[in-house]
Amino acid sequence: MKNRVTKKSAINWRSALSGFMLIFVAAATLIATSLIQYFFSQKGIRDEATARAQSQLESAEAKITYIVNQAESAVRNSVWIARFCLAYPDSLNLVASRLVRDNPEVTGSTVAMVPGYYKKRPLFAPYVFRADSGALVLKSLATKEYDYPSQEWFTMPLETGAGYWSEPYVDVGGGEMLMTTYSMPITNKSGKNAAVITADISLDWLTDLVGKLDVYPHAFSIVVSRKGMIMVSPVQELVMTMTVAEAIETMDDTETLREIGRAMMSGETGEATVVQKGVANRVFYAPIECTGWSMAIVVPEKEIFTGLRRVEWVVRLLQALGILLLTIILVAAARNQRKALKLSRQKERIEGELKIARDIQMAMVPKTFPPFPDRDDIDMSATIIPAKEVGGDLYDFYIRDEKLFFCVGDVSGKGIPASLVMAVTRSLFRAVSAHEKSPRKIVESMNVSMSETNESNMFVTFFCGVLDMKTGHLRYCNAGHNAPMVLTDHIYRLPVQPNLPLGIMKDMHFVEQETDFNYDDAIFLYTDGLTEAENQSHELFGEERMEEVLHGRKDAEGHLEAMNEAVSRFVGGTARSDDLTMLFIHYLNDNIERQKEKHLHLYNDISQIGLLADFVQSVVEGSKLGQDVIMSINLALEEAVTNAVLYAYPQGTRGEIEIEAAMRDDELEFVLTDSGKPFDPTAVPEADTTLGVEDRKIGGLGIFLVRKIMDNVRYERKNGRNILTMNKKI
Repeated sequence: MKNRVTKKSAINWRSALSGFMLIFVAAATLIATSLIQYFFSQKGIRDEATARAQSQLESAEAKITYIVNQAESAVRNSVWIARFCLAYPDSLNLVASRLVRDNPEVTGSTVAMVPGYYKKRPLFAPYVFRADSGALVLKSLATKEYDYPSQEWFTMPLETGAGYWSEPYVDVGGGEMLMTTYSMPITNKSGKNAAVITADISLDWLTDLVGKLDVYPHAFSIVVSRKGMIMVSPVQELVMTMTVAEAIETMDDTETLREIGRAMMSGETGEATVVQKGVANRVFYAPIECTGWSMAIVVPEKEIFTGLRRVEWVVRLLQALGILLLTIILVAAARNQRKALKLSRQKERIEGELKIARDIQMAMVPKTFPPFPDRDDIDMSATIIPAKEVGGDLYDFYIRDEKLFFCVGDVSGKGIPASLVMAVTRSLFRAVSAHEKSPRKIVESMNVSMSETNESNMFVTFFCGVLDMKTGHLRYCNAGHNAPMVLTDHIYRLPVQPNLPLGIMKDMHFVEQETDFNYDDAIFLYTDGLTEAENQSHELFGEERMEEVLHGRKDAEGHLEAMNEAVSRFVGGTARSDDLTMLFIHYLNDNIERQKEKHLHLYNDISQIGLLADFVQSVVEGSKLGQDVIMSINLALEEAVTNAVLYAYPQGTRGEIEIEAAMRDDELEFVLTDSGKPFDPTAVPEADTTLGVEDRKIGGLGIFLVRKIMDNVRYERKNGRNILTMNKKI
């Protein structure tokens, strides 16, 4: 005992050590994973920040370029007009006015003449600008205070002979604002410089444009001119008062800033990190090619990585929780292992019970084939393949009174509930068909029973048939099931009235149909598990493939084997989603006693009597009976039916009367059936026709006529029904 305890303790100690090692390895793995994830996340976020900043820089450059191009185009398009107007000095102000009026981005314009070009006007420069109110104002720049001939915008285009963008400047005495000017020289017809035409652009729009950054909350921008003058800055005191080189000398980390300043003045693109007052900032810069300016965006690094740091703390918290959960899982592992063993045993028990349930279910349907080895007039085979251990499909058949009773059904749903409904359905079929030969009445009786007890709201699609083995006459009734396939010289679908499935509506009246089979005809019944079988591509097996497999003559077993193989090849390894049931009936009677069978269903209403004449006519159609014989037969049938209508059922209740008629080679037979109170008309004494009308008792004359007209009249009470059979030899 002591050794066992020691051994058990050693096992527990090793298990605990293994658990701790597993926790340690898991923790180390989590930490290493988080470090790697943090490294690549940081790199990705930095790349994203760079991309966002570059996008902002490119967007600003595009907008600035657009404005610049508009101004340049306006000036170039006005040069020829100004050249034309050189001969008319007083019209030059109209050139400037037109340029400002037609170009909203231009705030002012002048046509400034070369000093001395006009002898009477040594200095001449009419200037038009847009006031705050939007009105155009004309003034002259030819003043001693302004001295336009010394302005950069005037001298540079004359020296270069091309368009020129000036450095930003505050135009005192002219536009009275911070602006930049684009100017082009104007030559006269001799090619001599005559004037300079300009377009002024206010730089207020530049501050608005660059200041509206959608990068990070505390990011800001800086724009410097090509000579290094600060044009835009969040610190207004620096704008147009200090160069970028001068501003750098007042800041920390001057070495890095000088390198950034040099790169910006050289028109380069790049990024760098600068530390100011202990705060790291990321600087992104790029040139504005069309003007020679350069722009920089400054973003605090803490804002770039704020989300990452927040996620880092969340990850660490989740790691701690993960390790805690792992510990809890290891503690619970032993318990789960014991539970798993218990569940495994329960699963084995359930599987055993399901196998027993399947065996019981299969025992309820015929499974020995051929089912009637002593008969050579029928060849049959059937199979059920459940989608689960047990299913809801059914088939059944048996022979009674030389009639083959058969059915196929499909219960809604699957599994054990469907199998229970299947068992009830099969039992009802056997019980009802044991004393009823009409498929319609079999189906209606089953439907009433199933509807009354259908608390689970499950229904059954059902097909019921009764095949007369001697005559090949098939009567059938369908309840929402797939129409069977008939195999003769060709394959066709049996015409069926769909009706409703069993168990839905208690008072549903079903339609019975009939047809005749010849020697070597066959019928194939199936459930939708055949046509709706799916492969891996979710394609259905379908009716077309089913018909292809049915082609060719085989015995019943061969047809089912071929169909099952075709379905198996089609679905491949895909699990079947529905039960599959097939029933094949091959009629092989080559000595058919063909007879004409007709059926008529009446209610106990005297108005129904009028239907009998046409019914009798349809029965004797094609015979050699004379009209007087036919009329006498009709009279006898009317008397018998009238007797049942008036006396079989209590007054005020509705009942049915079924008439079956069969015309054979030498005999005509009528069978009247009702479920009313017992009454044997053959036991009624014959009426004494020798007495006078006033002396004769009431009643008995109708039975007398029936006996006189028909050759044989017999009555029987069977299974609660009155059955009156009348025969007439022909």
